[in-house]
Amino acid sequence: YIGHAGHAETVGTMGQLPAGEVLLVETVADVATLQVRDPAKLAFITQTTLSVDDTADIAAALKARFPLIHAPAHDDICYATTNRQAAVKAMAPKIGALLVIGAPNSSNSKRLVEVGAAAGCPYSMLIQRAADIDWRALDGVRAIGLTAGASAPEVLVNEVIDAFRARHAVTVELVETAVEDIEFKVPRILREPA
Repeated sequence: YIGHAGHAETVGTMGQLPAGEVLLVETVADVATLQVRDPAKLAFITQTTLSVDDTADIAAALKARFPLIHAPAHDDICYATTNRQAAVKAMAPKIGALLVIGAPNSSNSKRLVEVGAAAGCPYSMLIQRAADIDWRALDGVRAIGLTAGASAPEVLVNEVIDAFRARHAVTVELVETAVEDIEFKVPRILREPA
């Protein structure tokens, strides 16, 4: 299981099987020390809120060390996480600071901060809401990127934009790298009349 120790999703997923049946891999370095019972009977899955780039590196290391390993049929990273990371990479060269709205325990929000820094943004900061903005750190910055973790409500994004508008003339430019048009259907048992 490619994931972070202690994360609720990791604990829950690994807890579905008896202890020792799921091995945790957090880094590429972990792959080198991984002890498996049978390399011919091995598969991996990933935590849905990881960095797309870091996960790809770990998956490549697993495939190199264990050529018979089975990979997921589809990317395990949540589509919202993937799309937001791509947007941060696209805007990073154009901005002097990145603010990510999300909770301090939100894995996908923390990954957005890391992706911004790795993509060359000189200042990347996680905030929960407008009151958390360090205005002194943004002094002189002409272009600021703003994104939010997958579970951050839009009202918080608007709150941050309004806080900037109260201090500066603001022009908002949408950076869209994918259109999210996924619909989740209500289970049939709930759709059918009783």
